[in-house]
Amino acid sequence: MSTFNLVGFLWQVSVVVALIAFLYGLMNRSWVSMLISFTTSLPFAYYLNGAENVWRLVALTPIALLSITFYFWKMRRKHRLYTR
Repeated sequence: MSTFNLVGFLWQVSVVVALIAFLYGLMNRSWVSMLISFTTSLPFAYYLNGAENVWRLVALTPIALLSITFYFWKMRRKHRLYTR
């Protein structure tokens, strides 16, 4: 029997990619990186949404990530309008 769990590995990769994209997106104010972070954090949030304790609040993380993404996109769009 194999001890390697593919689903668990993909789960961990998803969380790591979400954190790296989040940090990169915040440092560079990149809406694309924040969108990647939002997308990769959805499975983790969906899983924790079924918790019956305070961990359920972690499921709200993608909403915060999406609002930051929208803010960065809006600021970049506004900056492009004024620089032309």
